[in-house]
Amino acid sequence: MLFVLIAIDKENGLPLRLATREAHFAFVRETGVVKLGGPFLDANGDMRGSLIIFEAENLEAAKAWHAGDPYVKAGLFASSEVKPWKATFNPIEAKL
Repeated sequence: MLFVLIAIDKENGLPLRLATREAHFAFVRETGVVKLGGPFLDANGDMRGSLIIFEAENLEAAKAWHAGDPYVKAGLFASSEVKPWKATFNPIEAKL
């Protein structure tokens, strides 16, 4: 099942994001569940949040995956939400 994560960084969170970015990338590679993802950008082009589409067995497993992310463990996000999601247009190698 697919899920979408929408997260917004804390104010002035860029240094924390940069400090934990490699650990976040390692987590994504190790878990192998992300189908598509990337940062939101602010008016200056700086990273300011995240949008990730990923696979999990159910909502509880999706929330557990999110909780294991180094960004979450470091306290980067002011808010984050995990929701079930369905690819409708141009699915990118997603198992539907």
